[in-house]
Amino acid sequence: MGTEDGADEVPLSEAVRLSGAELGGPLGARATLVQFSTAFCQPCRATRRVLSEVAGMVDGVEHIEVDAEERLELVRRLEVRRTPTVLVLDGEGRVVRRAAGQPRRVDVIAALGRVV
Repeated sequence: MGTEDGADEVPLSEAVRLSGAELGGPLGARATLVQFSTAFCQPCRATRRVLSEVAGMVDGVEHIEVDAEERLELVRRLEVRRTPTVLVLDGEGRVVRRAAGQPRRVDVIAALGRVV
Protein backbone atom coordinates (compact mmCIF):
# COMPACT_ATOMS: atom_id res chain seq x y z
CA MET A 1 0.00 0.00 0.00
CA GLY A 2 1.59 3.26 -1.02
CA THR A 3 1.56 6.26 1.25
CA GLU A 4 3.91 9.12 1.75
CA ASP A 5 5.97 6.83 3.98
CA GLY A 6 5.54 3.67 1.93
CA ALA A 7 4.30 0.35 3.20
CA ASP A 8 5.74 -2.74 4.75
CA GLU A 9 4.85 -6.32 4.00
CA VAL A 10 4.86 -8.38 7.15
CA PRO A 11 6.26 -11.93 6.87
CA LEU A 12 3.56 -14.40 7.93
CA SER A 13 6.00 -16.02 10.34
CA GLU A 14 6.14 -12.71 12.23
CA ALA A 15 2.53 -11.67 11.70
CA VAL A 16 0.50 -10.57 14.69
CA ARG A 17 -2.99 -12.04 14.79
CA LEU A 18 -5.87 -9.81 15.90
CA SER A 19 -9.49 -10.56 16.72
CA GLY A 20 -12.65 -8.60 16.16
CA ALA A 21 -13.05 -8.35 19.94
CA GLU A 22 -9.65 -6.65 20.25
CA LEU A 23 -10.44 -4.22 17.44
CA GLY A 24 -14.04 -3.46 18.36
CA GLY A 25 -15.71 -4.76 15.21
CA PRO A 26 -16.21 -7.83 13.07
CA LEU A 27 -13.36 -9.03 10.87
CA GLY A 28 -13.98 -9.52 7.19
CA ALA A 29 -14.25 -13.06 5.86
CA ARG A 30 -11.52 -12.32 3.29
CA ALA A 31 -9.68 -9.28 4.70
CA THR A 32 -9.96 -6.39 7.14
CA LEU A 33 -8.68 -2.83 6.79
CA VAL A 34 -7.79 -1.51 10.26
CA GLN A 35 -7.27 2.22 10.61
CA PHE A 36 -5.73 3.85 13.68
CA SER A 37 -6.95 7.45 13.98
CA THR A 38 -7.12 10.36 16.38
CA ALA A 39 -9.85 12.96 16.71
CA PHE A 40 -7.94 15.91 15.26
CA CYS A 41 -6.06 14.04 12.52
CA GLN A 42 -7.03 15.67 9.22
CA PRO A 43 -5.65 12.89 6.96
CA CYS A 44 -7.59 10.36 9.05
CA ARG A 45 -10.89 11.67 7.65
CA ALA A 46 -9.80 11.17 4.06
CA THR A 47 -8.36 7.76 4.96
CA ARG A 48 -11.70 6.76 6.52
CA ARG A 49 -13.50 7.64 3.27
CA VAL A 50 -11.03 5.71 1.10
CA LEU A 51 -11.03 2.59 3.27
CA SER A 52 -14.82 2.58 3.65
CA GLU A 53 -15.27 2.92 -0.12
CA VAL A 54 -12.85 0.10 -0.87
CA ALA A 55 -14.39 -2.17 1.78
CA GLY A 56 -17.79 -1.49 0.21
CA MET A 57 -16.49 -2.47 -3.24
CA VAL A 58 -14.90 -5.80 -2.30
CA ASP A 59 -16.99 -8.67 -0.93
CA GLY A 60 -15.76 -10.10 2.36
CA VAL A 61 -13.73 -7.02 3.31
CA GLU A 62 -14.47 -4.94 6.42
CA HIS A 63 -13.12 -1.58 7.61
CA ILE A 64 -12.55 -1.03 11.33
CA GLU A 65 -11.44 2.32 12.70
CA VAL A 66 -9.65 2.30 16.05
CA ASP A 67 -9.35 5.45 18.18
CA ALA A 68 -5.65 5.44 19.03
CA GLU A 69 -6.14 7.64 22.09
CA GLU A 70 -8.68 5.24 23.60
CA ARG A 71 -6.73 2.09 22.78
CA LEU A 72 -3.20 2.94 23.94
CA GLU A 73 -2.41 -0.66 24.93
CA LEU A 74 -3.11 -1.83 21.37
CA VAL A 75 -1.19 1.12 19.89
CA ARG A 76 1.85 0.20 21.96
CA ARG A 77 1.57 -3.50 21.19
CA LEU A 78 1.37 -2.87 17.44
CA GLU A 79 3.96 -0.08 17.56
CA VAL A 80 1.71 2.51 15.91
CA ARG A 81 3.81 5.68 15.77
CA ARG A 82 1.46 8.08 13.93
CA THR A 83 -2.03 8.44 12.58
CA PRO A 84 -3.37 7.39 10.28
CA THR A 85 -1.76 3.97 10.33
CA VAL A 86 -3.47 1.27 8.27
CA LEU A 87 -3.11 -2.47 8.79
CA VAL A 88 -4.32 -5.04 6.29
CA LEU A 89 -5.40 -8.29 7.91
CA ASP A 90 -5.97 -11.52 6.04
CA GLY A 91 -9.09 -13.62 6.54
CA GLU A 92 -7.61 -15.14 9.69
CA GLY A 93 -6.81 -11.80 11.32
CA ARG A 94 -3.06 -11.82 10.64
CA VAL A 95 -1.41 -8.47 9.90
CA VAL A 96 0.04 -8.86 6.41
CA ARG A 97 0.67 -5.23 5.45
CA ARG A 98 0.97 -1.93 7.25
CA ALA A 99 1.40 1.67 6.17
CA ALA A 100 1.55 5.07 7.86
CA GLY A 101 0.07 8.18 6.27
CA GLN A 102 -2.89 8.71 3.99
CA PRO A 103 -3.20 5.90 1.42
CA ARG A 104 -4.39 6.24 -2.15
CA ARG A 105 -7.42 4.18 -3.18
CA VAL A 106 -5.49 2.39 -5.94
CA ASP A 107 -2.82 1.31 -3.46
CA VAL A 108 -5.39 -0.01 -0.99
CA ILE A 109 -7.01 -2.04 -3.77
CA ALA A 110 -3.60 -3.39 -4.82
CA ALA A 111 -2.77 -4.35 -1.22
CA LEU A 112 -6.09 -6.18 -0.90
CA GLY A 113 -5.43 -7.94 -4.21
CA ARG A 114 -2.45 -9.62 -2.61
CA VAL A 115 -4.55 -10.83 0.33
CA VAL A 116 -7.95 -11.85 -1.10
